[in-house]
Amino acid sequence: MYIGRFAPSPTGPLHAGSLVAALASWLDARAQGGQWLVRIEDVDHTRCLPGMDETILRQLAALSLHSDQPSVYQSQRAPLYQQALDQLIASGHAYPCGCSRRDIGLALQQGGQVKPRHGELIYPGTCRQGVHGKAARAWRLNVQARTPLRWQDRRLGEQSQDVALDVGDFILKRADGCFAYQLAVVVDDAAQGITDVVRGQDLADNTARQIVLQRALHLPTPRYLHTPLVLGPNGEKLSKQNGAQALDTDRPLAALNQAATVLGLSKQHALADALAQWVTQWQGLYNRSP
Repeated sequence: MYIGRFAPSPTGPLHAGSLVAALASWLDARAQGGQWLVRIEDVDHTRCLPGMDETILRQLAALSLHSDQPSVYQSQRAPLYQQALDQLIASGHAYPCGCSRRDIGLALQQGGQVKPRHGELIYPGTCRQGVHGKAARAWRLNVQARTPLRWQDRRLGEQSQDVALDVGDFILKRADGCFAYQLAVVVDDAAQGITDVVRGQDLADNTARQIVLQRALHLPTPRYLHTPLVLGPNGEKLSKQNGAQALDTDRPLAALNQAATVLGLSKQHALADALAQWVTQWQGLYNRSP
């Protein structure tokens, strides 16, 4: 059975960009006769705002997007993440790391590597063979034995990434005790039986890391579909960081029409008919890949 999900982080209200992913994931589930779940991704408590989960759920309800099951909160699932981390440690996939960001930056600088302007620091593997007397701060996944990954995206087509080269050994549990997004999302997708992940194209480069984790944990890999992005005035992805305004749910049809247009669906003139019409159009645009 098809099970899809929309997984917002409660760091701010939904905006036009996040509605595109919400609507696309809902339409995909309805087009396949499956279930659509809402998961609140609040694993990083340092970024979450009190009460924002309720705001997001109210926004979705005002747009007639209702979860088929009670919402799951990542902040309540730490034992599951720890169990997965313990499994990775026992199998030799994970190792402790004593490096700070400054340590990593200095190591890369000494190796003649420069951090990309909008990129992340690629961990140089300093603690892969031991912490060398430093206190263990975090846990990382050893990806060095992984060959470049290839997978099929239902909208973008064939994708590939060399995780070892492009990302490096990535964090599973941070120094502050927070479990990393990559581990939490993989564990939750498997626990909830997610068959299809429909999300914004800005998250496409997370896919290879998540597939690596799925394989290390012997979990199934969902199908992926990454949606077009809504761009802000500066040409970058519309986000809370660059001034995205909260959705006006007093005008639900206007908000839904804007999202539908980004997805290549036709504008509708009656809220009562809009979602049903878009489900039919979606079936023609995004056939489910085997």
